[in-house]
Amino acid sequence: MATGTIPIDELSGGLDLYLTLESGQSYLWRREDGEMYGGQRAPEAWYVTVVDGEVIRVRSHNGVLEWESTVDAEPTVRRLLRLEDDLEAVVADAPDDPLLAEAYETHRGLRLVDDPPFGTLIAFICSAQMRVDRIHGMVSTLAREYGDEFALDGRTYHAFPTPDQLAAATEAELRELGLGYRAPYVVRTAEMVADGDAHPEAARDLEYEAAREYLTRFVGVGEKVADCVLLFSLGFDEAVPLDTWITSAIEEYYPDCDRGSYADTSRAIRERLGGEYAGYAQTYIFHHLRTGE
Repeated sequence: MATGTIPIDELSGGLDLYLTLESGQSYLWRREDGEMYGGQRAPEAWYVTVVDGEVIRVRSHNGVLEWESTVDAEPTVRRLLRLEDDLEAVVADAPDDPLLAEAYETHRGLRLVDDPPFGTLIAFICSAQMRVDRIHGMVSTLAREYGDEFALDGRTYHAFPTPDQLAAATEAELRELGLGYRAPYVVRTAEMVADGDAHPEAARDLEYEAAREYLTRFVGVGEKVADCVLLFSLGFDEAVPLDTWITSAIEEYYPDCDRGSYADTSRAIRERLGGEYAGYAQTYIFHHLRTGE
C-alpha cells in the first residue's frame, strides 16, 4: 500500500475536505463512517473513491491531507481535489457582492472537484428532485450492485460501474433499487456511451455553450444537469447550474438577472458572479444557502 501527505498550508487558500466533498458537487466519494451527507463534520474521517481501478483514501489530519492507495496516488489526489487551484486568486477576483463575500468567508477551503465524467453524468441524472443524501445513496447503490470490487488494506470497495456494466442493467432492476422514473434515463444514457454514440468527455474540447448543448443529447439531461457535469468534471469553471437554490438566489439577490429563459439567465448570472470563476461562486452560494451557515 502506498501512502503520502500533502501539507494543507502549502495550498493557496487551504483545503476543507468536508466542504469540498460534502457540498453537493460530488457523489463519487464515500465517507467510511457511513455518514456522508449526514450534515455532521467528522474531522478525521476517511473518504474513499475508486478511479481507473485504483482505490484512493484521503483524510485531513494534523494540518496535512493524508492519502492511501494501491498506487502512488498523489497526482490523482491533486487532480481530483483540484489542489493546484489558486483559491486566494479566485476569491480576490470575485465581484463586490455581499452574499458572495459572506459565502467565501464562511466556507474557506471549499474547492471544486474534478470527478470522472461518466459517473458525474449519471449522478446528476439521478439528482432530479432529490436531496443530496438520497442522490449519494443512489450512486453508492449503483456502485455496489454493478461496479467492480477492489481491495485495500483488507477492505472491499466498489468502483462506479462502467458504461457497459450499467447498460446491462434493466429498467426494472434500477426501479427496484429506488431510481424510480430516472431508471430508463440511466439505462439509455449508459447504452449511448457504451455503444459509442456519445461520451460526456467529448464536450471538453467545445466552447462552453456548445458543450452544454452537446451534453443535452443524453437521455434525462437538461441544461441544469449539463452545467453540473461541465462544472464538476470537465473544467468549465464559468458554468452556473440554475438549480433550486441558485434560482432562489436570483429571485432574492439578483432579480435583474432573470431573463425568462435558462440560456439568457445563465449568461446574466455568470457575468454577475464574475465570469471566469462564476462556477466557484455558484458552488459557494449553493452550499451557503442550502446549509444556512
